[in-house]
Amino acid sequence: MRKLLPCLLILLAGSPVFAQHYVLIGWNDLGMHCSNQDFSTFVVLPPYNNIHAQAILVGDSLTLPQVVTAGLRVSYQIPGNTYSVGKTNFWDYAFQIFGATLAPNIGLTGNGLTGDLTKTENYFAVTGVPITPYTDADLLHEDPFQLGFLMLHDSVTGQIFTTAQPVVPVSNEINCVSSGCHATVQALLNQHDAEGGFDPANTPILCASCHSSNALGTPGKPGVPPLSEAIHKKHGEFTNDCYKCHPGPNTQCLRDVMKTQHGFTCQTCHGSVTQVGESISSGRIPWLQEPSCGATSCHGSKYAEEPGKLFRQSRGHGGLFCSACHGEPHAIVPSGNARDNVMNISLQGYAGTLNKCSVCHGYTPSGAGPHGLSQCCLGTRGNVNNTGIVDLSDLSALISYLTGGGYVLPCTEAANINGAGIVDLSDLSALVSYLTGGGYVLPSCV
Repeated sequence: MRKLLPCLLILLAGSPVFAQHYVLIGWNDLGMHCSNQDFSTFVVLPPYNNIHAQAILVGDSLTLPQVVTAGLRVSYQIPGNTYSVGKTNFWDYAFQIFGATLAPNIGLTGNGLTGDLTKTENYFAVTGVPITPYTDADLLHEDPFQLGFLMLHDSVTGQIFTTAQPVVPVSNEINCVSSGCHATVQALLNQHDAEGGFDPANTPILCASCHSSNALGTPGKPGVPPLSEAIHKKHGEFTNDCYKCHPGPNTQCLRDVMKTQHGFTCQTCHGSVTQVGESISSGRIPWLQEPSCGATSCHGSKYAEEPGKLFRQSRGHGGLFCSACHGEPHAIVPSGNARDNVMNISLQGYAGTLNKCSVCHGYTPSGAGPHGLSQCCLGTRGNVNNTGIVDLSDLSALISYLTGGGYVLPCTEAANINGAGIVDLSDLSALVSYLTGGGYVLPSCV
């Protein structure tokens, strides 16, 4: 199927069904889903991936674009990854661990590696896709950032309107032994043998059966701390390396613009390993209360999530989810992983935030868009003279503007190179650094 995809895309592009002018956007909810590979002894997380999508009926100068679901369905597949049984022993132990009798390659929610997303409000979603990080062609090496393939169909005729290729991230790298922390899995379980009613030999053991987990929806047992609290507080005594577990040193889940352009680490938003655990002891609800883009220490209220919701749950401009334009948590575009950028490049011709208004509107409307976006700034900042390329002529234009030489900025946002909100000498310094190879990375327009 992977070899056929380029041909399929070419055929679809020339097909009359594309006259319907739909845009399809897909994403994963977390930016990374971790899973055990071996389920014979103890279990942190099962194979369980989620995919979301929104379809947009493209507008024109007389009609606004619409986020639509009526008369449509979205199908999904992961090209090159058609089965999971044998790549993990999950199905051998699913009943013992979760009380679920599962058909081969079917996950805990009844979904497989292909199928349809379910219509929910103004979007489509599928949960519990039991993907592993091993492709059919390589059962030994993880491929944690595989591209999914979504197709938007007429729900009656089955005709395909358009497609999307979001990353469906997954890793089995999380491992208490290979991370260098514990000698053996059994040794880890034996550390619990003083707990009343716990038998370390009665395997397989689901950690969340005793420790509550909002990720799995388990209530845990009275008097036992939540799994996230217990793990972070205990391991914080020995390490502040999040990649011992999330999911590992090879598959580092944080790969987005915050890391590549701003030097963020996990701790920048979440705090140290110990602080994550202590915050839960102080009342924070893990998985349900997480760092906010709208915090005054971050982007501020102009970029805040919906009240009481996380970034991954929030919607804004025209009813679109934040992730539809910006990408998912830990993979905010432009991402350091090229596959995260595939979808937006296919839609607007460049990586980064989906900020080319004509993609959905069908033309370039006047006035500011979401977050005050001005369509004059496309891609990255720095194209001061608006000619389409950042070079020495932009430096000359900026110097003329700042020194009163008479240059009129055609796009203030593009000239605000450091994104601080005002065009001043700090923008000149940033542009000089970029043009002279000083290491400055031009930020996205939004």
